[in-house]
Amino acid sequence: MSRTLPHVALSKHPHDRHGLRRDDTDWVATKWADPATRVLPIAGTRIRPVDGALDWVRPDQAPDGTRVLLGERDGVTYFAVLAPPPPADADRAEWLPLRGVLGLLGDADLGPLVLHAIGLAEWHWVTRFCPRCGGALEARQEGHVLRCLACAKEQFPRTDPAVIMVVTDGEPGSAEERCLLGRSPQWPEGRFSTLAGFVEPGETIEDAVRREVFEETGVTVGEVRYFDSQPWPLPASLMIGFIGRAVSTQIDVDGSEIAEARWFTRAQMRAEAEAGTLKLPSGVSISRSLIETWYGDALPGIW
Repeated sequence: MSRTLPHVALSKHPHDRHGLRRDDTDWVATKWADPATRVLPIAGTRIRPVDGALDWVRPDQAPDGTRVLLGERDGVTYFAVLAPPPPADADRAEWLPLRGVLGLLGDADLGPLVLHAIGLAEWHWVTRFCPRCGGALEARQEGHVLRCLACAKEQFPRTDPAVIMVVTDGEPGSAEERCLLGRSPQWPEGRFSTLAGFVEPGETIEDAVRREVFEETGVTVGEVRYFDSQPWPLPASLMIGFIGRAVSTQIDVDGSEIAEARWFTRAQMRAEAEAGTLKLPSGVSISRSLIETWYGDALPGIW
């Protein structure tokens, strides 16, 4: 099992966000007038695929709404326009939430641009009034700042750090080495994933790994090593991946966030995945990357 696994999807290919240009009205106007510029229409927090691809349009084809400068990639400037949500059920069927279009993103170069756009759309959607005084908000800096018209307090986008981890036990690389996966109470039998949870105030990310694993499964984790990260605006998370080493192996699930947890050897994981009795997360998720990196090869079956 020596295959080189791909990097975490949607975590590479960064675009130039042109943060210093967001107040440059002449530069923005020039880019908006360029027919080569592309715009992603977003209705509320939803995107509309067209013919199996995301609907990037010219600026003159964009709907009315809040304009958001995303940045530049390969010489092309990208924007999003945040329009009101589609009103009718029939229209809503054409507009999908981010989860519904993840399969269209894959590891495409434009994936980070879409996550940037949806992250800002989610933030605009939930930040309707000033948290300090309740006043009306006005978009500034091409959608990246919301300024209160009453008290002048500025609001900035927030990202919630979340840890996601594969926990291992046994001699690394041996046939006896195992990894720990869990099943949510909402999931059907056989659907398992890595454990995850949000970082709490005043907590390091390493301690968040240890706390979440212990709270959900009763397993104590010692060494914690960084793996990779993945933006996940569902609605506003950054998934920070880790590999943890267990110092205890007795499982005692909490019953609320985790209904079932199991240790898997590589042989067990392969056999159950091939049989279809074990369903693992989709290939675009960092959870899948964590599992397959530990396993050492690609695995069959997805949710």
